[in-house]
Amino acid sequence: METNYTVIDKAALALSSALMLLGIVVLGFVEVLAGQPYGAAPVEQTNDAGEVVNTLYPAIDPTLRTGLVIAGLVILLLWGLYRMAGTPVDNVDRQTVETRAD
Repeated sequence: METNYTVIDKAALALSSALMLLGIVVLGFVEVLAGQPYGAAPVEQTNDAGEVVNTLYPAIDPTLRTGLVIAGLVILLLWGLYRMAGTPVDNVDRQTVETRAD
C-alpha cells in the first residue's frame, strides 16, 4: 500500500504528536523537576492537632495535561476520519454465478 501524505496530513500528525508529547513528556518532566506532590489532588499538611496549616498543589494542573493529550487524540481521530473519507473505493470485479433452481 502506498502512502502519500499531503500538507494537511503532515500538519495533523505533527500537531497531534506535539500536543501529546507536550502533555505527557514535557509537562511530566517539569512536574518531576518541581518536586512533590506528584498526584492530581492537593496535599494538605497538618500540625499535631490535626489542623490544616498548608495545602500543596501540583506544579502543573492535571486538567491542563489531560486536555492537551485529549486534544491530540481528537485531532488524530479527525485526521483518521478525513483519510477514510478521502480514500477512493477500489472497483472490485464481482463475479456472478448463476445457479439453477430445481
